[in-house]
Parts: sequence; structure tokens; C-alpha cells
Amino acid sequence: MALVYQPVMQLSGILVSLLGWVLSCLTTYLPQWKNLNLELNELEIWTMGLWQACVVQEEGGMQCKDFDSFLALPPELRISRILMFFSNGAGLLGLLLSGFGLDCLKIGERQQEQKKRLLLFGGMLFWISGITAIVPVSWVAHSTVQEFWDENIPDIVPRWDFGEALFVGWLAGFCLILGGSLLNCTICSTEVHPSSVHYAVAEQQDQCQCLE
Repeated sequence: MALVYQPVMQLSGILVSLLGWVLSCLTTYLPQWKNLNLELNELEIWTMGLWQACVVQEEGGMQCKDFDSFLALPPELRISRILMFFSNGAGLLGLLLSGFGLDCLKIGERQQEQKKRLLLFGGMLFWISGITAIVPVSWVAHSTVQEFWDENIPDIVPRWDFGEALFVGWLAGFCLILGGSLLNCTICSTEVHPSSVHYAVAEQQDQCQCLE
């Protein structure tokens, strides 16, 4: 049964990791990392991402402006840019390595040990990619909570709230870690070798003959 479910688990791990990588790339460029609702003008919603700030108007649609300087950004946004780029790169490399290590791929059928190593490295890269995707969104969420409950800021000042990109980033990190875990589970699973199967069948036949 392990030989039957192993390719299924490998494909499941690749698909889940691919979904996580796509969501991670989407999180990097979404401008909804932070949302700001103005009580004086409820028709406008301000959003902030890693690259630009946008204002959503009910009548005029969305208007965005790119940040002028990387150094002018808050520390959490600067570090988040770097970590998200690293997450996307590690996820892409993990997809390439683990793709060549799949059992259903005919390339390198006689080099099973190397294919296992590719799957192992791919799974580890998915873990790294998932962690480096969760860290920046969690950091931005933490700083947003601190600013929201800061007693030094007057109550009349609008507060930033969680944006949709944070939840997409958490889902991306979870999918990447889950996909890497599935791939590594296929490596750690015990395989039934044909020689052991023949030996077990021969031993059972000998026992039956003795009983007769």
C-alpha cells in the first residue's frame, strides 16, 4: 500500500506547495497589507502594501501611488520586502527540485537515491519558503495591533487595520509547510521491496506444505 499511496502523496505535496507559492507571490504584490477607514469620509478606504499606497473610492475606483524611497519605509515593510522575495525564490527552487524527484517522472528512474535527495531538498525549501512568508505578515500584523492599541495616539486619529493580504500570506505559508511535510513523509515512509515480498510468499508456502 505504501508504494501505491507514495506517488499520490508526492503529487499532493507538489500541488499544495504550488498553491502556496502562487499565494506567496500574490501576497508580495497585493496593496492590501493594511486598511484604513476614515470616519469622516466613509466612501474612501486607504490601503498600504509593500510597494504602494492606494485609496479606494466608491465613485472613482482605485488610485495607487508607489513609494518614493525604500529607505523611507517603516522597518517592518523594508524587511518584509526582502523576506517575501526570499520566500518566492525558495519556493520556486523547491518546485524545480522536487519536480525532478517525483517517482512518476521517467527521468532518472535508475537513480532513486538522487531523486530522494531532490525531494528532501525540495521539501526543506518549501519549509523555509513557508516560514519566510509567515514571518513578515505576522510582523506587520503585530505592529498593526501595537499601533491600534497605542494609548499615546489620540482617539480621533484613524487607526490601521488588518488587510486581506495578511490572511493570504498566512494561508500561503501554511500551504508551503504542508506541501513540504507531505513530500518529506513520502521519503520517510517504509517501502516494500520485491525481494522481501518473494521471501514472505516462499516462507508462507513452506509453512503450508509442512501443515499438509
